[in-house]
Amino acid sequence: MPGERLDAEWVQSWREQAGEALTKLMQSFLPTHGFPPGRNAVVPSTDDSHQATDELVDLTPIPSDLTTLYWVISEASLPDVDSGYFIHSPATAAEHFREYGPAPIDGESIALVFASDGGGHLFAIGDSGQVWKSTTASWFDDFEVAAASLQEFLELLSRRIANQP
Repeated sequence: MPGERLDAEWVQSWREQAGEALTKLMQSFLPTHGFPPGRNAVVPSTDDSHQATDELVDLTPIPSDLTTLYWVISEASLPDVDSGYFIHSPATAAEHFREYGPAPIDGESIALVFASDGGGHLFAIGDSGQVWKSTTASWFDDFEVAAASLQEFLELLSRRIANQP
């Protein structure tokens, strides 16, 4: 997979499949857990999120796979999948970049934080295309490889949604 670029049609298909899996999860959530689920959604992109993506690209060079992702979805909020997963909107990614700068990952000339989990761990994509996860809930500690590509990261997320009790 390394070297291949993320395809917008693949992301659209992933979004639709994730939406179907979330619908099933939400239907069984209350009986399984005894409390109602939060708002779980993979939000399609809009004209506003396209503009925010363009502004993010103007702010810093971002990996093309992240641009492709943001051209199809604007964000994802999955608070009830494991401890929670959140793909930040392009506006939020830009705001965080302005405030904290790139994630400090050796070997990556730029690594942009684009997601987090419910435990405060951050996910960054580097110019290599790899997705990195912080080892602690900090912008400034170590990061380790979480997925070889953004597509692999999304596939892992799909499996977590599908396997959620």
